[in-house]
Amino acid sequence: MHLLGIDLGTSSVKVLLATETGWVLGTGSAEYPIHRPRPNWAEQDPEDWWQAACAAVHQALSSLGGSPPPVAAIGLSAQMHATVLLDRGGRLLAPAVIWPDQRSGRQVAEITERIGLARLVELTGSPVAAGFQAATVRWMQQERPDLWEQTGTVFLTKDYVRYRMTGDRHTDPSDASGTLLLDVRRRDWSPEVLEALEIDPAHLPPVQESTAVAGQLSREAAGALGLPAGIPVVTGAADTACSMLGAGLVDARTLLVTVSTGGQVVLPAYEVRVDPQGRIHTFCGALAPGPDQAGWYEMAAILSAGMTLRWLRDQVFCMPGDSDDAYAQMAAWAETAPPGAGGLVFLPYLVGERTPHMDPHARGLFLGLTGGHGRAEMVRAVMEGVALACYDAYQVLDELGARPERIVMAGGGACSPLWRQIVADIFNLPVQRLEVDGQSAMGAILLVGGGVGLFDPGPTAQAWAAYGPPVEPDGRRHAFYQELLALFRSAYQKHREDFRRLQDLRL
Repeated sequence: MHLLGIDLGTSSVKVLLATETGWVLGTGSAEYPIHRPRPNWAEQDPEDWWQAACAAVHQALSSLGGSPPPVAAIGLSAQMHATVLLDRGGRLLAPAVIWPDQRSGRQVAEITERIGLARLVELTGSPVAAGFQAATVRWMQQERPDLWEQTGTVFLTKDYVRYRMTGDRHTDPSDASGTLLLDVRRRDWSPEVLEALEIDPAHLPPVQESTAVAGQLSREAAGALGLPAGIPVVTGAADTACSMLGAGLVDARTLLVTVSTGGQVVLPAYEVRVDPQGRIHTFCGALAPGPDQAGWYEMAAILSAGMTLRWLRDQVFCMPGDSDDAYAQMAAWAETAPPGAGGLVFLPYLVGERTPHMDPHARGLFLGLTGGHGRAEMVRAVMEGVALACYDAYQVLDELGARPERIVMAGGGACSPLWRQIVADIFNLPVQRLEVDGQSAMGAILLVGGGVGLFDPGPTAQAWAAYGPPVEPDGRRHAFYQELLALFRSAYQKHREDFRRLQDLRL
């Protein structure tokens, strides 16, 4: 029996074809563009999602050779926060507005003032941000009332693609909580928020659990995907929730630290705990809450993680050739520098920062630079700065009672043994590298298996997840990094207003 998982990311789709025991038999991928028709706008054509999904499914099926294997069920994962408007006949009204879009800054302020930050966070688990569906819908109401008046349904990414597969109209708690329209405790739309934002509940798809079977593959969609009609399609979940499931994180003993372009520090939670200051996001997980199963997760996010190392590679060192070779060379340089990079501290706020500062004006900084510092110290300082920023963000989770016993590290940064050791030493926890490829698509497959009754996705996720050997923390280095953390934090506080002034300076 074969299961198909489709993960629609921000710039590409990844498809996994696996057996009911988790053995991956075929993979596929396809890219799609982000359109920026105006400054600060970020849009995609939902038709591109569908065409890319079809191409990637064909690729995954054909990678086995011969006749396509029978597929028992299909599941989806996708980028969060997008806004897709369909008219009452189910036709697209406009391009999808996706999460990097910043057009709705005024609406973010209005929503926060109208509901109140404390009440908004209490209800939804999170502060609202530009690009979130609540802010985008409010922008549509005010700036494009012609479109809003025609709107029959507001979809998220995966729910639109599943609609193309089955014609069903549903969403799940994990994706819906990222809209900032969901009551995170009730795991259903919030009447109070919808009323405050003048949104008719009929515009929103009904919420059901991620493992629920939403419908069957239609004849038309089956022809486009190269599959038989009638295959069950499971509701699925948001990419972060699926990523956690694919990484085997179903309880609060393990912290997931992802170092990709940005960075995420994610902890499963058995109950809803919110930060009244709005520094983190508390969202619904992919699995329903249970005695041994976390139904929510707390997420702290930093905006620049792997991005900083790429900036150093491309803009400072101007290193030609294969990127993997360049990163390996940079890591080798950093290995020769001592902890603390010889008295050099780096703030990785190249595009502002979220947790814990929520400061779009924050900027990067090398502190302590001397003529004796070279490329080894600069690379090490950047790696340490990213890890310190992750730890600084984690401290909000710690304030809320987080007590993880280990870290699973994912993303491109997890490939570096030095970076894993730095994270272990700063957090004072053992670190294991996640060795599952495409964990969000794998999370979708786990939900599929649960939806059609093949297995319990929680225990199965833990059984399927593969990790590298643990990297143990060094107590002496941890004490040293605690002192460095104090300097790291102080540098931001001392220069916070300087960052704003620099952006206002014009000749």
